[in-house]
Amino acid sequence: MGWGLALAAVVAVVAVVFVARPFVREPSPASDELDELAPEARERLALAEERDRALAALKELEFDHRTGKISDEDYRAQVSPLRRRAAEVLRALERGEEGPHERVPGQGERVP
Repeated sequence: MGWGLALAAVVAVVAVVFVARPFVREPSPASDELDELAPEARERLALAEERDRALAALKELEFDHRTGKISDEDYRAQVSPLRRRAAEVLRALERGEEGPHERVPGQGERVP
């Protein structure tokens, strides 16, 4: 009777280990490389980042104008190129194409 109970305990432990093994081991990735994006996905990511930068610059410009840090004249000179660039990038994202890569004027820069 003692051997039967010991055998049952060993079978139970083996069953628990077998069932729990996939949950406790580290998953092994196919590759550790982070830059495995397809070229199209990289282009879309670059466009999304450019969109975020342009929209953030617009938001900051608007805030600075409302708080009086930027004059009306400077605001008008800077807001149009930023809006135009944000719109170009948004259109390119909608089409799934790569947008033009001209530099977006940042805060405090004068637009010619």
